[in-house]
Amino acid sequence: MRIHPTYGHSAQGPCDTGAGGGRAFETEDRPSDSPYVERVYRSEGVSTATRMRSVAYTNWELVVWADRGRTRVVVRGPETGPSTVEVGGEAALFGIIFAHGAAMPHLPVPRLVDAAVPARHVTARTLVLRGEEWELPRFGTAEDFVDRLVRAGVLVRDPLVADVLAGDDARGLSPRSVQRRVVAATGLTRGAIRQIERARQAAVLLGEGLAPLDVVHRLGYYDQPHLARSLTRFVGRTATELRRPDPDEPLSLLYKRG
Repeated sequence: MRIHPTYGHSAQGPCDTGAGGGRAFETEDRPSDSPYVERVYRSEGVSTATRMRSVAYTNWELVVWADRGRTRVVVRGPETGPSTVEVGGEAALFGIIFAHGAAMPHLPVPRLVDAAVPARHVTARTLVLRGEEWELPRFGTAEDFVDRLVRAGVLVRDPLVADVLAGDDARGLSPRSVQRRVVAATGLTRGAIRQIERARQAAVLLGEGLAPLDVVHRLGYYDQPHLARSLTRFVGRTATELRRPDPDEPLSLLYKRG
């Protein structure tokens, strides 16, 4: 079973993506003060939608959800393009989106790109990672779970990666060395990350009602055709479609970084 957990289309906080089409997935998400975590979210609700558009994104995540009364956990990698995913009418799930630079050495992020690995031996209360049993994380305890993984060496972090992607100095390293570390930690090149993140930001701005030409100027696209190509490649929607959300095929979670 393939699942994309991040239902919803909002900047932050609870949202209803079913305007004009009945109640849809309600997603609550929040940033984190942990350097290992980009965001924490949970989704639940009943929807008339039977499919969802999964948008390209550059982080990996751990997802917990219920499937016919059984708890399941999967580690999902970055996605380099959009896809359509079948979803159930009811959903209750939780996820931790990990920050750039964070990684589990036993599950290298480059091997997770456009893929997912299910956790084994999952119960309603526990999961197994790297052969060890852990209490399942929850929306309010995500950082405690992450801290335990860090102390045990299951989760590590290369701080240079986050700094470089934020535009900071590469500390005297050659561009090739920096690129190797970025790819090792994220599975993607700096160029791919920039392109995907810009397209996601464009989708957010268009969904908020900003005109395509204004998005071009704000985000540094060459022109509107350049924006259109980026949206098609990474989001799978046109600017017009993003300004008029489809309740029958909601987008995966979009939010403003920072």
